[in-house]
Amino acid sequence: MREPLLHFAVIGALIFALDAALHPPPKDERVITVSKALRQSFIDSFDEDKERQPTDAQLQKMIDSWVASEILYREGKALGVDRGDDTIRDRIAYKLQLLIFDQIRLPQPTEKDLRDWFEKNRDRFDEPERVGFYLTPAADEVTARRQLEEIRGQHESEELQKQTRAILARPIGSIAPAFGEKFRDALLELPQGEWAALQSKEGWHVARLDSRRPGQRANFDDFRDETLRLWRADETRTRAWEAVNRLKASYTVRIEQ
Repeated sequence: MREPLLHFAVIGALIFALDAALHPPPKDERVITVSKALRQSFIDSFDEDKERQPTDAQLQKMIDSWVASEILYREGKALGVDRGDDTIRDRIAYKLQLLIFDQIRLPQPTEKDLRDWFEKNRDRFDEPERVGFYLTPAADEVTARRQLEEIRGQHESEELQKQTRAILARPIGSIAPAFGEKFRDALLELPQGEWAALQSKEGWHVARLDSRRPGQRANFDDFRDETLRLWRADETRTRAWEAVNRLKASYTVRIEQ
């Protein structure tokens, strides 16, 4: 009974008990709700390719893990351990984001709404024009032109053959960001099957246009269900961003230079 550590423990327990009696936690603080949106987020994150869904047991395990994390977060927050912690800050922001998404109710779009949205976002449905080509590694111009002569004479080195890439069915719209507009234009002007030295953003290459497949415009009726799904996703994001901007209106944002 004379041990100071025991005195400290008893006094501490009395203080916590008194604080709990005088300031009981709100009932809501002891309730943990797994919303439909949060549950769906577990399912969506289970497989990024959306090729399979979790079993009931796997889903329950993810829910149990989240609930345990939520309990630890609330207890830690009550002790003030969240102050200055970016991880916890991001966690809270993500939770509020889910809450905002869960509260959004979309009207049923009309046929005109969907068709108008489809036309504005046609690039997400149309099949782009694609090309296939061969490409040697980037080099200086002198090296590229020497390699071109070797390839045309069919006496290029085995190493160069191994390093030459076959790029198949590449959408034309993705060529300029990767290699530059000058390279794209020169490649598309090549007669099919002819080797040439072309300059890209990375240097000089020896390239050969191997195939070219024209694009195809999508038909709305073939993508009606997909259009509705994407419209809902876009409209939900738009309304969620509007909700965030309404919250932002009550804040003053200062960006230090």
